[in-house]
Amino acid sequence: MTLAAELGARIQAIAFASLPAAAVHWAKIGILDTVGVTLAGTSEPCARIAARVAGAGTGPALVFGTRTGAAPADAALINGTAAHALDFDDCSNTLGGHPSAPMLPALFALAEGRAVSGADFIAAYVAGFETETRIARAVNFHHYEKGWHPTATLGTFGAAAACARLLCLSPEQTATALAIAASFASGIKANFGTMTKPLHVGHCARNGLTATLLAAEGFTASHAAFEHPQGFFLVFNGAGTFDPAAVLRDWAAPLDIVHPGIAIKQYPCCGSTHPAIDALLALRAAHGLTAAEVEHVTSWTHPRRLAHTNRPDPASALDAKFSVQYCLARALAEGRVVLSHFMGDAYADPAIRALMRRIEAAPHPAMAMEDTAHFGAEIRVLTKDGRQLAHQVDRPAGRTAENPLPDATLDAKFLDCAARSLRADAARGVRDLLRQLDTMADVSTLRDALAEGAA
Repeated sequence: MTLAAELGARIQAIAFASLPAAAVHWAKIGILDTVGVTLAGTSEPCARIAARVAGAGTGPALVFGTRTGAAPADAALINGTAAHALDFDDCSNTLGGHPSAPMLPALFALAEGRAVSGADFIAAYVAGFETETRIARAVNFHHYEKGWHPTATLGTFGAAAACARLLCLSPEQTATALAIAASFASGIKANFGTMTKPLHVGHCARNGLTATLLAAEGFTASHAAFEHPQGFFLVFNGAGTFDPAAVLRDWAAPLDIVHPGIAIKQYPCCGSTHPAIDALLALRAAHGLTAAEVEHVTSWTHPRRLAHTNRPDPASALDAKFSVQYCLARALAEGRVVLSHFMGDAYADPAIRALMRRIEAAPHPAMAMEDTAHFGAEIRVLTKDGRQLAHQVDRPAGRTAENPLPDATLDAKFLDCAARSLRADAARGVRDLLRQLDTMADVSTLRDALAEGAA
């Protein structure tokens, strides 16, 4: 049996009634967080351009942050781009990227006009999450280091799996959807720091939805699309750099969303900068540091994470999200890293630019590339009066289910994000609905609240 066929059977076997409580808990958090960051991203230029090009304004599927709609595939593109526009969406260590943003815009668009319960919606989301992260186990971290953007290349499979589960396709149709998705997979890291990175996610959501709808209508594809000599594994990774058995090994035992679990971002910038930010903020708080006191900062980051965050001269607000120097300068100067730091020309602030020149980024000498817990960082600070201070963070707050953010922090993040496109009362109402998603009779209730609450 082909891998696509094996996956098709397993995807359709996932049922809400058999999900462990922890999976439902983390699914609701992932969905809540993604809806919030999507609402925050709708006003970003990349999302607005995508909406204009896609022809938003008519259609049954809601464009988040508005009262207008679009065709389902177009809504998936627009909302997917918005979900990743701020790089504030959740992460997965296994995926090496962002698990929820590629799936949820497709699921919301697919649910339009269908009677879909919150429980079925959650089951579909978990099925997609498990699929994309299991395929990631087979190809990472060679896939990531080669230059592919796993959020998009692997998230396409997650979106197709989630949509296939929501439609309750047959295992064979589900295998076909995955095979079609294999030809849709795309996204290179060369475009990080530009509008094309969030476009990867919108494109991925649209493609996963389209693959599923085609399969449902009888479209054909090779079920050997993964293991074929010219299939996904050999073309995207290359011989000797992948392990197909890892996809099915211990499938759902435990579910990846439970362990190692989902990672929720505290800061609206690349997750690879977060451990360094946490370490510097800890030093700042412990020693009452001010920027004026600091002579030099050395940021040691895991080598895998430094490759795309060593950006001493960011050229745009998007580029600044990937600059560990910029993020640390903001943390040192203000004791926080927030959305406004990546708006407009904030990245060009002369005082911050001057402070960045005192920040050096280098690969951590003691963090091996073979390590899978590759989100560590160490900060060393030399003060002008000669003190040498250091702090190491093995993983940032919110990274994996074992190191969760407090509920109050999650709540504050959602309301802050949602306030960019919803009225305050509507934002609270949507939050409350999402907290009760597993008991919702029809997710159209959520859609209506989003549309009616648009500012």
